[in-house]
Amino acid sequence: MWGQVRSIICTAILASAVLCAGSSIASAKQWRGWNIHAPGYPNTVALEQFAKAITDGTKGDITATVYNNAVLGDQSDAIEQTRNGALDFANFNLGPMGPIVPMTDVLSLPFLFNSVDQMHKAMDGTIGQKFSDALSQKGLVALSWFDSGARSMYNTKRPITKPDDVKGLKIRVMDNNLYVDMIQAMGGNATPMAFGEVYQSLKTGVIDGAENNYPSYAETNHYEVAKYYSTTDHLIIPECLCVSKASLDALSLDNQKIVRQAAIDAAKMQRELWAAATEKAKEKVEQEGAKINEITDLSPFQKAMQPVYDKYYKAHPEMKALVDEIRATN
Repeated sequence: MWGQVRSIICTAILASAVLCAGSSIASAKQWRGWNIHAPGYPNTVALEQFAKAITDGTKGDITATVYNNAVLGDQSDAIEQTRNGALDFANFNLGPMGPIVPMTDVLSLPFLFNSVDQMHKAMDGTIGQKFSDALSQKGLVALSWFDSGARSMYNTKRPITKPDDVKGLKIRVMDNNLYVDMIQAMGGNATPMAFGEVYQSLKTGVIDGAENNYPSYAETNHYEVAKYYSTTDHLIIPECLCVSKASLDALSLDNQKIVRQAAIDAAKMQRELWAAATEKAKEKVEQEGAKINEITDLSPFQKAMQPVYDKYYKAHPEMKALVDEIRATN
């Protein structure tokens, strides 16, 4: 009698295990990707191409889907979900990544790169691999690097031609102490604020200005309320196409190669689309009345950042060699 009962129990346990395993396998094939941008944005188009290349290349072993407009949560939530494998891939801005991967704060130092092209060369080589290795230790694997252009200042008051022109202006920045230090070094008042609050804050005078790239300046209609755009090009921050380390490690080597190549191809597409979108956005805001101030000599701004670097090196002396290596890239 006991033998029959034991057989029934074992059969039930085995069936349950098979069912659970089958469920796990099925769910592992469904890759979910996080994206903060709207459909049609360069990053969105590239991410959707990445997802399609994975789905087609693995012949259905993986079905990848991109969820746009941050419907799966804000970036901080998405980072945690990708780290633990609840999300499988995402496009992340590295500006707010510092609390998780401190090394990435280096990329937020003002005037670190002298051009977008130099940033591409650095991040596509051994320097980019160093950042990918650091991210990997936190559960993220950066397979390629997207462009986010050069960030410049815009405001409601006046053109900015020299650091002194920032004095007294309340400038919205992303929530990172380096950006606060950057504005304060020029005599401005840095105001960390959620991006969605910027338009109304500019309109009502809560802040005088903000800083961003041309596509964001145009996409958010900030040019309507802050017409003075000055090309300070103070931040050139790469973005990652990151996948969950747990999700990537669970794949066969062949499928890992497909995913890695899809990411490289997606970055190439995104950069081309971004360059075109930048030109189009610049034309649009000029036609709508924005006053573009092209700064030809950035050296006064670069010199004004010395206190920012001194403070950073005092707290992180080990990072100076990495900064030097980045600046030597050509």
